[in-house]
Amino acid sequence: MASGKVTAQDVAQAAGVSQPTVSRVFTPGVTVSAALETKVREAAKTLGYRPNALARSLITGQSMTIGLIVAYLDNPFYTEALEKLSHTLRERGYNIMIFMAANHASDVDQVVDDLLDHQVDGIILASVSASSALTDRLRAEGVPLILFNRGHSDRSISAVTSANYTGGRKVAEFLVSGGHQRIAHISGWQGASTGADRCAGFLAGLEAHGAQPLSVTDALFSREAAAAATRALFSGGVTPDAIFVGNDHMAFAAIEVLRFELGMIPGQDVSVIGYDDVAMASWASFDLTTVRQPANRMVQAVVSQLLSQIEGKAPDAKHIEIEGPLIVRGSARIPQGWTT
Repeated sequence: MASGKVTAQDVAQAAGVSQPTVSRVFTPGVTVSAALETKVREAAKTLGYRPNALARSLITGQSMTIGLIVAYLDNPFYTEALEKLSHTLRERGYNIMIFMAANHASDVDQVVDDLLDHQVDGIILASVSASSALTDRLRAEGVPLILFNRGHSDRSISAVTSANYTGGRKVAEFLVSGGHQRIAHISGWQGASTGADRCAGFLAGLEAHGAQPLSVTDALFSREAAAAATRALFSGGVTPDAIFVGNDHMAFAAIEVLRFELGMIPGQDVSVIGYDDVAMASWASFDLTTVRQPANRMVQAVVSQLLSQIEGKAPDAKHIEIEGPLIVRGSARIPQGWTT
């Protein structure tokens, strides 16, 4: 064989099959016999053949690539979730292309332009808001969109979240049952459905027990803002005996301030509860009681719903909420007789 790039025809000749058979072997979702696939893949490996994804996309009309837009990766929940998303999509034959965007319309729109230039088959927005203009445009372009961990008032847009309102109520129930009377809330950004719903559920849970929060501070899902809010809570006057923090990322900052600046012991001097249950929450240095976001089930739901839309099997959008348990550790007083 002459030197140069190995083609599908070269592999076909080496394997003793037709060129279309080689194409079918390397096309995700197309089934061929196990024996035939083994023969073709062994020939391809011997020759050093790599399928041309661009050429395949021109033929099939699909790039087998999903675009993902995320506002920030500081929160470890998103780094863990993106790893799960990438793995799950690859199992289904898709690659993932990740773009960062500030959480405002003009930047998100520009990133979407870039993704559409790459001919992605679908788009996932994680921790990013979707404007009506953007969703209308994608609908007109025929590009499926789904929101991950962010809700939307437009029920025609698919979204997968944890049951944030229910999670907030669980925290209130736990803290009231533990005898806490001065309960503060350092919330996530109230401009996002996740922060707003967790806060609303928490306040409703307190109200159901005839209680009111000591204070509510919007810390914007920022570690620095959460640390500042914790300092302010203990700067004088009436101080809290419990704090519900809107996500683990902020709760870690609150615990560090309590322990290293104020000399307090979380779980003894003051109870602290977060939301997400990222891997760090189980570390001995934090031992954080928190509401678990069921990331595996959320990822599976996102991928299933998005690919069904891409394949034309799910024309109707769905808003899916997945409930997660309260994971009890040492950072909060455990109510007497409490069972999970």
